[in-house]
Amino acid sequence: MAIGALMRSLLPVAAVVAAIISVWYALAVQMNSDWALDRAGQNGIELSFGALVKNTMSQDRPLLPAPHQVAVELWETTVEKKITSKRSLVHHGLITLSATVFGFAIGTALGILLAVGIIHSRAMNMSIMPWAIASQAVPILALAPMIIVVLYSIGVSGLLPKATISAYLSFFPVVVGMVSGFRSPDPMQFDLLKTYAANPWQAFWKLRVPASMPYLFTSLKVGIAASLVGAIVGELPTGAVAGLGARLLAGSYYGQTIQIWSALISAATLAALLVGSIGIAQRLTLRRMGMLR
Repeated sequence: MAIGALMRSLLPVAAVVAAIISVWYALAVQMNSDWALDRAGQNGIELSFGALVKNTMSQDRPLLPAPHQVAVELWETTVEKKITSKRSLVHHGLITLSATVFGFAIGTALGILLAVGIIHSRAMNMSIMPWAIASQAVPILALAPMIIVVLYSIGVSGLLPKATISAYLSFFPVVVGMVSGFRSPDPMQFDLLKTYAANPWQAFWKLRVPASMPYLFTSLKVGIAASLVGAIVGELPTGAVAGLGARLLAGSYYGQTIQIWSALISAATLAALLVGSIGIAQRLTLRRMGMLR
């Protein structure tokens, strides 16, 4: 019975994945066929439909690589390469992961501190919250080079510039989510605590913090994904030689679309693992607090 329930839950996912792969193959044939036809015409060869499809599935630098080409590249650069190799996606992923986690920790801590200040201070609510919202209107692609140049000018390089960009992107969802979470308790609950002579900080720890936990984990899921994007973007303007951003940049320089797509799939997989780990922590924490069965 449990196996049947598992199969029913996996079936929709499998159907969606199959549909995506089918559309992907169809687009690969369509986008890569022009080059194959031009090349065949130059050599005076007339391609059949089967030969055309086969050609579009095996080009070295296709406009859109086929799924199996990306899968082969992922296998060769993860399983068949040592982690210390510069071609190993595991090596590049770990470098991007370190900047992501570091920046996420900074952004989360800053976001929670700002949220605490905002709910306890009307002046901070009126002054900092609008600036926090306005800060997200600046495109990160325009802001990232400025941050890196400024930090480099004062002698800061390496992990911190990328982590700063990650923190910039991750702190905002944490601020917004935690402000909503801290304000989520009902006024009657605060009135009940007042009848017990609870001071504001006791109300904060006994009522606001537990009520904010679901909001916190939801914000962390958004924040960790944004932090990963920040780490990758931070690698682009620095001419980095390591990291998933560096793999994307190198692939674009040399027209290696298969390398670009393998790096994109790796980044998506890393994001899914990070969000999934936070989801596991959420379930364990909320179950321990009695909010989940």
